[in-house]
Amino acid sequence: MISRTLILLRHAKAETPGTLDDYDRSLTERGESDADAAGAWLANERLRPDLVLCSSARRTRQTWQAAAIALSQGAPGGVAPEVRYLDELYLCGRTEVLDALRTVSDEVRTVLVVAHNPTVSEVSALLMPDDQFTGVVTEMKTSGIAVHTGENPWSETQPGAMRLTRQHTARG
Repeated sequence: MISRTLILLRHAKAETPGTLDDYDRSLTERGESDADAAGAWLANERLRPDLVLCSSARRTRQTWQAAAIALSQGAPGGVAPEVRYLDELYLCGRTEVLDALRTVSDEVRTVLVVAHNPTVSEVSALLMPDDQFTGVVTEMKTSGIAVHTGENPWSETQPGAMRLTRQHTARG
């Protein structure tokens, strides 16, 4: 069996909605710094995605772009991952995230999902086997990262099938 890694990243701190449509909210200055710190942490942990599934909302795209720059600085000359900006990851639930993961080719070893709460927290909790819940904080803060590993093909992604191996909240 081939080990697969799923990285869940909650978007960084965004501006308050105000008169803007929620979809168009940008990152704050702190959010940009935190997204950069998320990429630096991923580089330091040697967590390099082969594929990125990113919500198409502005704040998630900006989170990925800042993280990608920091990630690439940690591995000069590395191969950039394929990135898919998906409308269905905006205002979605955990079912849509699992459905998106089930479409990933089994050639892909590491997937990064950049999306919104409460969905990313719920997906992380849903994927953990029952024996992992004791003492684990499942509510992800902005720029929160949850890393899961599993042996099943992506097409068989299901509840309880991927152990939580690392958690981090990036702050710049």
